[in-house]
Amino acid sequence: MILVSSLPIVAVFIWFRAAKYELSLVQFLFALLAGAAAFFPALIMQSVLLISSITQGRMALLYEFFIRIAFTEELSRLLLLFIFFWVSNRINPDETAGSHLTFNTIKKATAVGLIAGLGFSILESARYAASDMALSIILLRFFTAALHGACGARIGAAAALFRKSPMQALLKIVTATAIHGIYNFMVTIPGIPSLAAILIAVSAIITSILPLKGGWSRAEQHPSAIDKTAEN
Repeated sequence: MILVSSLPIVAVFIWFRAAKYELSLVQFLFALLAGAAAFFPALIMQSVLLISSITQGRMALLYEFFIRIAFTEELSRLLLLFIFFWVSNRINPDETAGSHLTFNTIKKATAVGLIAGLGFSILESARYAASDMALSIILLRFFTAALHGACGARIGAAAALFRKSPMQALLKIVTATAIHGIYNFMVTIPGIPSLAAILIAVSAIITSILPLKGGWSRAEQHPSAIDKTAEN
């Protein structure tokens, strides 16, 4: 299960190396570590927000899938990415979102978020592997990893946008939580809805990586270009 969840991050690593993106191996590994570390705050928040198993009904399901699971995981990723960018900005101010927010910066933050999301998924898969090794679950983890990467990319952009464009950042956080919550809800229903969940994961990861096409070394540097990325 862990191996299956690791396939997307291997593909992203090969892609970034082949495209010669301006992201060093150290940055790649630390972004992966930040995503994996986000698993633990999310686990704590989910334990705190756990409601009685007796509670039933539509609102209870919405709370479980969208708030307790999706929102806590996206919030945890956001917090760890804030730390990642803060440390990176201390090492090299030109590499992270700071006072000079550019299209280049947002693309790099999106890439870091993508890596962090996939790192989160690997650690989450380890947790599932300890309790359930059904073939259907193992296969589903591949698409869940893609879903985490897609949401992580949006959260990475949100972390970079937060200071200068808080409304755009909030929109990306809400979008990531909504996609995550819908996916969680769909995979619990057998049959066609599960296939729909897979389509959601695939479409989400495609729309997340399209802004990264072509890298960022020659990206536009004008701040107004931020709006182009925020729309995705």
